[in-house]
Amino acid sequence: MTILPAIDLKDGKAVRLSKGIMDSAKIYSDEPWQVAKRFEELGSEWVHLVDLNGAFAGEPQNLEQIRKIRENTSLKLELGGGIRDEATIQIYLELGIDRLILGSIAVKDPEFVKAMAAKYPIVVGIDAIDGMVAVEGWAQTSDMKAADLAGKFADAGVVAIICTDVGRDGMMTGVNVDFTLEIAQASGLETIASGGLKDMTDIHALLDANIDGTIVGKAFYEGTLDLAEAFKAAHV
Repeated sequence: MTILPAIDLKDGKAVRLSKGIMDSAKIYSDEPWQVAKRFEELGSEWVHLVDLNGAFAGEPQNLEQIRKIRENTSLKLELGGGIRDEATIQIYLELGIDRLILGSIAVKDPEFVKAMAAKYPIVVGIDAIDGMVAVEGWAQTSDMKAADLAGKFADAGVVAIICTDVGRDGMMTGVNVDFTLEIAQASGLETIASGGLKDMTDIHALLDANIDGTIVGKAFYEGTLDLAEAFKAAHV
């Protein structure tokens, strides 16, 4: 299982939100690249980046910090937040991002996502509230089931799907294994669990369910998960 520690970028700082609410942002570092470096030291291969400002603005907002992370680590980087067009994808790839996450646009324009997945390393981000797709930085809920959306990308060349249970995100109430399995079964793609992970109990639950990957956020920042221990368990 691949563990992807997360850095959420807001106003150039590394923060964590609760349930995706911007006003809930808690600052953990003024230098996000130092956090990424720490992940690398602990044994990470990947870091999961989210441009929170970009998710609302619809265009890159934290390029300077993203560039610093790229320049100061050899980690593989995946990034999402406000990517709405091919030009933005190209900007990030030229910056050295390894794969891009398309979220809200996957609901509005799945054909665009399929076209991009045919040319670039694309991950689809599916965020759900009670099983229904959430869009626009989780500010709105659509009338589409998350599993139905996942199914649309089954044969589209998408690298992976990240599925987030918004109600658990940043709450450390336990990861939603059943929801992750539902998305995996609907798409047949590599599926990465996101939202609610707290400690090694969640890591073992995901491993037992043969989940492909998971994103670790607040559990690292609040000290409830030993990342080095998690990496060892995931690589056994």
